[in-house]
Amino acid sequence: MTMSNGNSKEDSFEEFEQASKRKSKEQYFLRLYVSGMTKRSLEAVENLKKICDEHVPSCYDLEIIDISQQPESVTKQDIIATPTLIKELPRPLRKIIGDLSDRERILIALDLQPKKK
Repeated sequence: MTMSNGNSKEDSFEEFEQASKRKSKEQYFLRLYVSGMTKRSLEAVENLKKICDEHVPSCYDLEIIDISQQPESVTKQDIIATPTLIKELPRPLRKIIGDLSDRERILIALDLQPKKK
């Protein structure tokens, strides 16, 4: 048995693992809106797949929508910039704009990381 003051990196890592395990049992439905196969679009896809494969493997559905091929999707979902990620499930719905390179921000937005105290 180890004693800690609750502020160690080990405690934070354990909290993170527990939160990930709880959330990984939920099914995630994600839509990523991109505009063509630009460098920024490809980075967003790669970043998102890495996060999902690591934190919710086999518990997510990812739909990638190229707005240059499906322009009507822009108005349906109020897309104002690309790449835009929409987390449909689990609720609440969240929209994240950018190349998804800020890993901590994405984990928090997907509710895969405990909020800072």
